[in-house]
Amino acid sequence: MEPNARRLWKLLEPIHAVGYFSPEPIALLKEAGYRGYWMGYFAARSAPLGPVPAEVVHAVFYNFAFPHVSRALPDAWGFAPPEAAHEARRSGSVAALRRQLGALADSDDVGRAASLASRAALGAPLEGRPLYAALRSLPLGEDPLTLLWDAATLLREHRGDGHVAALLTAAIGGRESHVFHALATGLSPSVYATSRNIHETEWDSLVSGLRSRGLVTDDGRSLTDAGRETKAGIESTTDALAATAYAALEPAEVEELITLLRPLTKAVVASGEIPGQSPMGLNLDDVD
Repeated sequence: MEPNARRLWKLLEPIHAVGYFSPEPIALLKEAGYRGYWMGYFAARSAPLGPVPAEVVHAVFYNFAFPHVSRALPDAWGFAPPEAAHEARRSGSVAALRRQLGALADSDDVGRAASLASRAALGAPLEGRPLYAALRSLPLGEDPLTLLWDAATLLREHRGDGHVAALLTAAIGGRESHVFHALATGLSPSVYATSRNIHETEWDSLVSGLRSRGLVTDDGRSLTDAGRETKAGIESTTDALAATAYAALEPAEVEELITLLRPLTKAVVASGEIPGQSPMGLNLDDVD
């Protein structure tokens, strides 16, 4: 059986991800004044850090090209402050969840899931996790659905900060991490052309670099045994670092949270708004 931290990531990631793909948060970020999808994305996700320069966001997010970030930041803060970006994404995400969940949105199960998930989110260690720590500095929602999205987002960024640490330890760079994951899973390079601005020339260069280290086969289409071992180590370390958040829950509470989240996440996925293939690394067909 998969580690609980991975099972929970698969269930919490779609709840968090409505903030990137559903129409409500995208519309509210536009109403706040941000110009285009990517300015809204970088402003909203980095908002808890404050009006930091592009260099900081590039470092923390890890896998975007610097020109992609710098086209949005710091210009975004001239249109609306970080507080407006965070509120737009948060309010829009909760509105999307309410629509997607229907009658489930006001159920006792949402309240209980939010309570358990928020306990885990607040019990996770801060050290070495800059984006999670920035989010932790903000107040949590008082109503259950907002609290659930807040907790899912905290736990997602806590895991993400740990994943960056695992990649750094394995000497896999941010841009390399996309190619590495794609070759491990069979994900099409076209997914990254549209979402991460990795086009053919850069892709080939990244593959060549990984091949020179013995991680990619000569034909550039898959990982070598050493590559697969490195990939497995990264995922195992990511899961282990993410698991520290769930130490705040009893084992029975972890299983209860998994059970409560399953129908909620399936309803979100059933909306069809989250793409089946994306750089998030989550296969929606594999949602437990």
